[in-house]
Amino acid sequence: MRLLVGRIGRAHGILGEATIEVRTDEPDRRFAIGATVQTDSNGELKVISGRVHNGILLLGFEGITDRNSIEKLRNTLLYADVDINETNDDDEYHVMQLIGCAAVLESGEVFGEITDVINLPGQDLLAVKTTQGEQLIPFVHQLVPTVDVVNKKVVVIPPTITGEMA
Repeated sequence: MRLLVGRIGRAHGILGEATIEVRTDEPDRRFAIGATVQTDSNGELKVISGRVHNGILLLGFEGITDRNSIEKLRNTLLYADVDINETNDDDEYHVMQLIGCAAVLESGEVFGEITDVINLPGQDLLAVKTTQGEQLIPFVHQLVPTVDVVNKKVVVIPPTITGEMA
């Protein structure tokens, strides 16, 4: 599956390097020297250099040797072919594997459908479309005990509000 992995930012220096806005959990793999990324204009760029400077990823691409050339590519989106079924951990899921899954209660009753995964600093949230509207469920084992991406089913325990509001 073709997935967005980054965006070319400003030029850095005079030799054709660019800052990269990383949009992948695996930048070392996606932007390794020799890797090829696709662009939103259906072109390809081969990575020939990469380094981190002040916390920002800088990349150089084959055939781009000056500041003016890389500046023309500013805001270009970068894509990679990713096998979303390839994971290193049983508790690791790709967003695209979760979207569209049925969210069911422990009783087996359908609660809704997962429409998005919202990445927050503390934890991810599952956005579930229900008959009452969108419900957000923290993506933690206590509230999402079972994820079956093969059968497109996720068991959820929606948080409830206890007590009365004043």
